[in-house]
Amino acid sequence: MTTDIPTVETEVLVIGSGPAGAAAALFLATYGTRVLVLTKYGRLSETPRAHITNQRTMEALRDMGLEERLMREATPWEFMGNTTFCTSLAGAELGRVASWGTDIRRNADYRLASPCTMLDAPQTITEPVLMQAAQDRGARVRFDTEYLSHVQDADGVTTRVRDRLTGAEYAVRSLYLVGADGARSKVAADVDLPFEGPGAVAGALNIIIEADLTRFVAHRPSVLYWMLQPGADKEGVGLGVLRMIKPWTEWMLMWGYEVAAGPPDLTDDFIRRLAVQLVGTDDFEMRIKSSSPWTVNHQFATRLADGRVFCVGDAVHRHPPTNGLGSNTSIQDSYNLAWKLHHVVRGLARPSLLESYDAERAPIARQVVERANQSIADTGRIIAALDVDDTSNVERLEQQLALREAPGPEGEKIRTALREAIAYKSFEFNAHGVEHNQRYASAAVVPDGTPMPDYARDPELYAHPTTYPGAKLPHTWVTRAGHRISTLDLAGGGEFSLWTGIGGQAWVDAAAALSASLGVAIRPVVVGPGQAIEDPYGTWADLREINDGGVLLVRPDLYIAARHVHAPEDARAAATFLTDALERVLGTR
Repeated sequence: MTTDIPTVETEVLVIGSGPAGAAAALFLATYGTRVLVLTKYGRLSETPRAHITNQRTMEALRDMGLEERLMREATPWEFMGNTTFCTSLAGAELGRVASWGTDIRRNADYRLASPCTMLDAPQTITEPVLMQAAQDRGARVRFDTEYLSHVQDADGVTTRVRDRLTGAEYAVRSLYLVGADGARSKVAADVDLPFEGPGAVAGALNIIIEADLTRFVAHRPSVLYWMLQPGADKEGVGLGVLRMIKPWTEWMLMWGYEVAAGPPDLTDDFIRRLAVQLVGTDDFEMRIKSSSPWTVNHQFATRLADGRVFCVGDAVHRHPPTNGLGSNTSIQDSYNLAWKLHHVVRGLARPSLLESYDAERAPIARQVVERANQSIADTGRIIAALDVDDTSNVERLEQQLALREAPGPEGEKIRTALREAIAYKSFEFNAHGVEHNQRYASAAVVPDGTPMPDYARDPELYAHPTTYPGAKLPHTWVTRAGHRISTLDLAGGGEFSLWTGIGGQAWVDAAAALSASLGVAIRPVVVGPGQAIEDPYGTWADLREINDGGVLLVRPDLYIAARHVHAPEDARAAATFLTDALERVLGTR
């Protein structure tokens, strides 16, 4: 297609350099796909917005070889756990929730589910790590470049952009376009993606300050301190918040405002008063780094793609930061999409494979938006526990807070209700199942005729590993040459993997022949005594849900594509099953 302006060519064009866009560039470049990233901004994130980095995201970054680097720069897991509810940092403490799996009763669940820890890694840390690695692997990045429009045709996408420094316009010709341009996504608007949800539901302020608050928090380390004060329940995220950015000298202050009235004038005097209010004393020095209003959203796209255009991240799921799901879901969108784009671009799969992105990730977009907004609503239980209609009645609020320390049935009632309300916030701060129990159903997953396993415990709170097709490959520790290695480290890397045991050689032979004929890499993983991979703890045998001679076909994003419980009848049966499964996944059948 010709145009009247200069044209740049690439295989995949990504609009946006946030977590979703940077991750898309990283995954695609690692796999060997030519990718160009454009962002209208002159630099990566200046503010530490998203920060909770969960195990599932860390697994994707581990697959990319970036886990250790991020761990060196982020706040470690052990500093994340004591989510505290109080009247101010120096004031009365109402209670704590041991968070993000740090509770001794939950820690084993987290360690059993993943080889990775959780981290607190603000976008100011994560984005440079992702983008630098993407560039090192061949991705090209252009800052100060604004997306204007695009046109699709049978062979690709022509995107019109503007250099914001010179005003010059040019075109980018790509096979596919990825819109990772945030909650005000122009790409999503241009393809008219349908959205559900009320949209902006509240206003909030993000104010970044430097202040040494060590004496108030070092004995109860956490990333979040919630403040119950007059007006704290009005809009925002349910209460006032002091969020740790760097232990314990850099902070984000969060406070609500009414969207209809608009944000307050964020003068230095206003910010200082708010900081003193949340800290509970004026005996500290501070420096204001930045301040900005934003809206708490409740909106998700019901369709994530249109032809050759795919949207990821906040472009398709817009929600508050509660549960720490934002950047995690964004990165995982790109992890799901990138291997599919790569296989299609290389001619290893038909374009129909890309339809599975929408089928698999649209339900996740809905789930995380609903969960994050529900967590704000759940904060209202704390207000209700004090038996106040809202916090604006200062006299009533102080009276009810004082009852916490009073003997007798009224005080006991308040104490009990408050304990229960704070404990219920585990659905926000320990939602391990929300992070790990995502199950995909699409043409890129081959059902095996069995029902999905029931959840033995609450599916939002607890991870339930399974090899059911459409679930993530379970983690456990096995050994290679006697050295411990995670099952997840034996898969991924942009390749399919085939898992079997003693009695499954026919699967291995069939996979080798299939790989040679289709050009699709399939990595064999044979687990058992005397094999390259052994299971000395016996935990893989407990988790695999197949017999020794059965087989799992695992996708490059570590999800189970197909499963056969028993050993094949013969070599022909093995070849038939695997060929059918892989061709169905790739759309080449």
